[in-house]
Amino acid sequence: MGQLNRTVALVGMMGAGKSSLGRRLAAKLDAPFYDADAEIEAAAGCSINEIFVRYGEPAFRDCERKVIARLLNGPPHVLATGGGAFIDDEIRAKIRGCALSVWIKVPLEVLVERVKRRDTRPMLRNGDPRDIVSTLLGSREPIYAEADLIVPGEDGPHVAGVARILAALQERGMLQ
Repeated sequence: MGQLNRTVALVGMMGAGKSSLGRRLAAKLDAPFYDADAEIEAAAGCSINEIFVRYGEPAFRDCERKVIARLLNGPPHVLATGGGAFIDDEIRAKIRGCALSVWIKVPLEVLVERVKRRDTRPMLRNGDPRDIVSTLLGSREPIYAEADLIVPGEDGPHVAGVARILAALQERGMLQ
């Protein structure tokens, strides 16, 4: 397998599989992997849920901007961003300048099934997960569509998702 010549930033909705696919993609490419949410938690010394509860979403987004900017300044790697990261103008501009963005595009029903399995998502605390995910997806899809590559994410084996991403990266000349 080739080596990355630029950072690959996976973007998309919560539940799209960015972290799971990113970890496997990085292993396949023998590249470093960073999960922006895990890096934010390490920097803050508490969970994302706690950041939202204690300080609110604006404080979380500020921390997210700083952490992602720091990560993007490093050597090429695979980066799994949080669901709202690419929606932020500053983060999106930084990704455009330093990385290749890949939208993992997953159908609404698959997203809903995936996010219902976990209770750690602060955006889903107050309300029906399907309604919230549907509303978020509707507002975010046009921005996600600005990604450099769009790769379909399906409810199948991770190996198939990684293969789709690798094929898109090779087609784009991103692997040396």
